[in-house]
Amino acid sequence: MQIWVDADACPNMIKAIIYKAAERKQIITTFVANQLLSLPRSNYLRFIRVAKGIDQADKTIVELINAGDLVITADIPLANEVLNKHANVITPRGESFDLDTIKQRLIMRDFMETLRASGIQSDGPSAMSAKDRERFANQLQQYTR
Repeated sequence: MQIWVDADACPNMIKAIIYKAAERKQIITTFVANQLLSLPRSNYLRFIRVAKGIDQADKTIVELINAGDLVITADIPLANEVLNKHANVITPRGESFDLDTIKQRLIMRDFMETLRASGIQSDGPSAMSAKDRERFANQLQQYTR
C-alpha cells in the first residue's frame, strides 16, 4: 500500500500527521500538488508537482494509484474515482467513504453547487478542530496497521 495526498488543499496540521505516520510505518507517501511543497527529509516522502489547471493533481493521482492504496483528499469527485479503482479514501477531517456513501456525497455536492450557482450563498466548511485532527489521525492509523 502507498499513500497519496491531494496536497494543494490539505491543511498543514494534517500534513504533519501524515509525515510522522509515513516515517513511523515506513510507507511510501506521495504528495501531489500544482504548487511547490517543502517536505521533511525522509526516505518515504515523495512529491509530484503537476501543471496548474483544474483537476491536474486529481488526474495524476487517479492515473498512479493501485487497488488498496490510500488517498487523502477532500475532493468528492476524486474520492469517487479513487473508490472505483478499489483504493481507499479518507478526508483531512477523518471521514472515510465507500461506494455507497460517496454517491450520497456526490448528490449533496451537486445540489450545493446548484444552490451557489443560483445565487444562494452557503457557508464554506468550518475551521479544522482538534476533534477533526484526532479523527483523521485515528482513521489514518486504522488504514496503516
